[in-house]
Amino acid sequence: MTRFLFIVSLILCASSASAQQPGHDACARDVTRFCRAVMSNGDGVVLACLKQNRTRLSKACDKVLMDHGQ
Repeated sequence: MTRFLFIVSLILCASSASAQQPGHDACARDVTRFCRAVMSNGDGVVLACLKQNRTRLSKACDKVLMDHGQ
């Protein structure tokens, strides 16, 4: 779980801790639902997984990714 928090933080490229929490909350369920198998394969792999599952992501997670240029 610690690795997951680190991954989401890097994906979002947020500059402050307060900005990281909303992104984590928005994508946590999507990562565990769609990308659990690749969580230990690195940040880029998790991001690629989220992008591959874009149509299945929650609206909140999709918005976070879009807001951060993904």
